Amino acid sequence: MKRRILLVDDDLAVLLTLKAVLELHGFEVETAGSSAEAFARMKSSVYQMVISDLRMETEEAGLEVIRTARCQAYDPATALLTAYPPSGEHWDGKHRNGEDWTGENSDSLLIKPLGTGDLLRQVEALLIRQADKQLRQRNSASKAQETNRHAG
Repeated sequence: MKRRILLVDDDLAVLLTLKAVLELHGFEVETAGSSAEAFARMKSSVYQMVISDLRMETEEAGLEVIRTARCQAYDPATALLTAYPPSGEHWDGKHRNGEDWTGENSDSLLIKPLGTGDLLRQVEALLIRQADKQLRQRNSASKAQETNRHAG
């Protein structure tokens, strides 16, 4: 079974290049050229990962895509893609408005340009980490059900 990725970027050249690279390495990739298109795709399909450009229609569009992805029942791994990473010695993973770019909103920040090897390593690592998280959650839920069955 191929792992499914939703790739969101308003730059068609970036979108098609990353799609081709990921498909050549065994991923099934669907694309969206806007946040609105991404929201529609997330409602109608299931993805193991959502990768979104940060700046699209607005500077916050990518964060909205990631927030929406993290609310999906299928709980995909998420990554923000940007050519404009925060800089400065006081960078602590926060957007300029104080919002966390990673952690609560996204599992990773991918910086463009991104080499093929780096992209693949990061995507694989994020997918493994997400699968491990989901397995732990299922095991915890199973243990809780078992405990409740014996207590009742």
